[in-house]
Amino acid sequence: MKDIAYYNGQIGPIDEVKAPVTDRGFYFGDGVYEAAIVRSGRIFALSDHLDRFYSSLSLLRIAPPMERDAFAALLLNLCQKVDGDGIHVLYWQVTRGNAHRRHTFPQDVKPSLMAFVEPAGLDPVDKPMRLLSMEDTRFFHCNIKTLNLVPNVMALQQAAEAGCEEVVYHRGDRVTEGAHSGLAILKDGVFCTPPADELILPSVTRLHCLQLCDQLGIPVRIAPFTVDELKNADEVLILSTGSHCVPACALDGQPIGGKDPALLHRLQQAYQEKFTAEMG
Repeated sequence: MKDIAYYNGQIGPIDEVKAPVTDRGFYFGDGVYEAAIVRSGRIFALSDHLDRFYSSLSLLRIAPPMERDAFAALLLNLCQKVDGDGIHVLYWQVTRGNAHRRHTFPQDVKPSLMAFVEPAGLDPVDKPMRLLSMEDTRFFHCNIKTLNLVPNVMALQQAAEAGCEEVVYHRGDRVTEGAHSGLAILKDGVFCTPPADELILPSVTRLHCLQLCDQLGIPVRIAPFTVDELKNADEVLILSTGSHCVPACALDGQPIGGKDPALLHRLQQAYQEKFTAEMG
């Protein structure tokens, strides 16, 4: 099977598994999600993704669909049903459940679980991205990985139409994150990343980069940085499940980064070694 989907016990090809129209994910975005990379039936950083997933569920007061070990086993079982040893993406989401449309939480309703696995690729780490800056007008719950992504969709579409691959969100002068990635900079040999507060998603890739910096002896600064600091950084890093650690080369049409390729490549190589060691 080249791809597979799951919805509340139904299993089959992605285009055949159906969900009812009363799933609260459809009309409220009332749920949370995760995405991870799969190779040869193995899920990269599954424990870290589950940590964030169960935290998001708790923050939205949605009951987990099942106990953590059973849920991990279900995801692994789905991944092992997919043919081939290439790169796949595993996506899963849990909504508050199926109920007629009322804003308040429905009573005596079980959460709905959807998941799918399909072929995917990783962004090449040697192809720098072009960025577009814009004011971050999203809500103050960016630390929850919710289904409410319309502002991100609109922002990334605007970036694509401007010939860019990602967005640099900022609130005033403070840089927050991208539309579908985390942001970090390298400056004077230091890895700088915003704090994991309510303005950014606690990126799994960011977590891994912090761990790798500790192992490699690279100094770290966890603090807000400004748009000007990003413009003047030695390197600007895009951090995501699908790209790992990709540099940026332009912001709003002006060149950025490219001043510390040695440290950038050192961090990229360490991340690739981590990925290879875990995935085989």
